[in-house]
Amino acid sequence: MRTSRLALIPATFLALAAPLAACSSEDTSAESSQEAAEETAVASPDEATEEASDEAATQASGEAVTVVATTTMLGSVAADIVACSNTGSTVTTLMPIGADPHDFSPSSAQVAEMVQADVVVANGLGLEAGLDDALENAASDGATVIEVADMVDPIPFGSAEEGHSHDDEHSDEDHSDEAKDDDHDDDHDHGSEDPHFWFDMNRMATAAQIIGDELATSGGQVYADCGEQVGDDIRAAEADVRAALESVPADQRIVVTDHDALGYLADAYGYEIAGTVIPAGTTLAEPSSADLAELVEVMQDEGVRVVFTNTADPSALSDAVAAEVGGDVQVVALYVGSLGGPDTGAEDYISMMRTNAGLISRALTS
Repeated sequence: MRTSRLALIPATFLALAAPLAACSSEDTSAESSQEAAEETAVASPDEATEEASDEAATQASGEAVTVVATTTMLGSVAADIVACSNTGSTVTTLMPIGADPHDFSPSSAQVAEMVQADVVVANGLGLEAGLDDALENAASDGATVIEVADMVDPIPFGSAEEGHSHDDEHSDEDHSDEAKDDDHDDDHDHGSEDPHFWFDMNRMATAAQIIGDELATSGGQVYADCGEQVGDDIRAAEADVRAALESVPADQRIVVTDHDALGYLADAYGYEIAGTVIPAGTTLAEPSSADLAELVEVMQDEGVRVVFTNTADPSALSDAVAAEVGGDVQVVALYVGSLGGPDTGAEDYISMMRTNAGLISRALTS
């Protein structure tokens, strides 16, 4: 019955009703589409921003790596790279503030840290003599060990000396009775490469890039980018160091040091190493009485009034040389093998180099 009644509805009414229904349907559909669009317009920017932020953070942070550095200088630079990369990476420095790299020996716990690290950043070229076995063990157990000094175009010992090499000047003299044993000769071999490269800040900047590139192989590109950024920071600070060191008149840029550690600085800034209290590139060697007498004579002849020593080592020998030379000879301690502690002005690598440059320039021009 319902069907037959509908069939009696005039066709004209149905014709009129159909467009109205269509309009009503279109209006409802349009309103729904508009509301959906508005909701999307409100929600999408926040969601897109959050997703982009999460993706950027992931790309910026990279993967966490475990880093062990041997010296405080390398530890400072590695820590700057990791801090820049915004990761959960850790940097452990084996040597404490004030340690002499030449005679440092690691504990068993520190050896274990090296073995378990992803990357071990070492100086190399014989600087960390007490770590040789531990470095070999870490490498054989799978850690990546990089020895930076060999990768920054090292210079030979004695390159900044002007005819004051003990062995060269006295090669024909017989010092067999002055404890000139084979170990001493090996320590004083000027044909070997100098490990103290950090005294050339441009080489340390290159080292920062090398470290960043190595960390990037397992942690991501951000480490390489940060290595480059830290290198740029070091090069920018080098301008201050250069200004301080080059403020010393050229004829006063003659220095005596406790051991042969400032060759890179002398080479980079036009200084001459007149002699060393310990005639070797390591503090482990011992000078003979003939070595010390010769150094006193050189200082007197050339009018050298300063002996630069090392905060990480006793200055007794340097004090004795200064007293023997006589007059107003100063003994000035530099941060050579280690950063300084709190409030020293040498708490990180860049501040250490600025402080050393100031100490040198003031001592030679006072």
